[in-house]
Amino acid sequence: MPRPPKKLCVPLWYCLVGIILLSSCKTQNLFQTKKAVKNTPITDSSFFAVTPDYQYKIRKDDKVNISVWDHDDLSVGSLYGIYNSNEVYGKWLLVNVRGEINVPQIGLLKVKGLSVIEVEDTLRKLYAQWIKTPIVDVKVLNKEITVIGEMKSPGKFLVEKDNNTLIEMLAKAGDFDFYANKKTVKVIRVQNGAVKEITIDLTKMDNYLYRNIQLIPGDVVYVPSKKGKDFDKRIAVIIPFASIATAFAITYGTFF
Repeated sequence: MPRPPKKLCVPLWYCLVGIILLSSCKTQNLFQTKKAVKNTPITDSSFFAVTPDYQYKIRKDDKVNISVWDHDDLSVGSLYGIYNSNEVYGKWLLVNVRGEINVPQIGLLKVKGLSVIEVEDTLRKLYAQWIKTPIVDVKVLNKEITVIGEMKSPGKFLVEKDNNTLIEMLAKAGDFDFYANKKTVKVIRVQNGAVKEITIDLTKMDNYLYRNIQLIPGDVVYVPSKKGKDFDKRIAVIIPFASIATAFAITYGTFF
């Protein structure tokens, strides 16, 4: 009497495969702690308070242009010259580790910790020795704000202004991606050696002016992903694999 074909325990096998795939496909959000952290009220953080008269202070490794009207010999990457150059073409002065730049005809000049206006005023006084009413323009070429996470076009973005808003920078990054967690948008700032972080819920419209906080060059905006993203990614892996396993089970049952 022929022996009946062995039955493959497909449901149990699926479970084992599913457990392995689920445990191996987990991803983590950056800056994510194990314990849930409540949103920090924006009004309680003076570190992120709006400062209408904020001026960027020049830092080490900044790239600086100097333009002196009608004096290309005193300019570096002049805005007024015929051959206007910028960071792309290497026409700039680098702020060294001592916070200085090497200015033509003047020599080393301490600029770290000064605003652009303060550097311009200093240069005007120095150039007044040779030029009557000098017109001087100073520009920092590498003022950047970084936007990372679940955005359509994340990256580093050059900013011309000293004062920028959170919504402006999110728009530059191409708006939220599908899995963006708008409830826990994080802004990270380093100032005077202190690192501060604030979490903002952008799903609510109350206190909009407070939620749309002021960003300054050097800030990092991080948009984490929703928890459902991990689950969807695992399902996307499991379903095709399960289909193959089903076909194999049917074939196995037919021929054996």
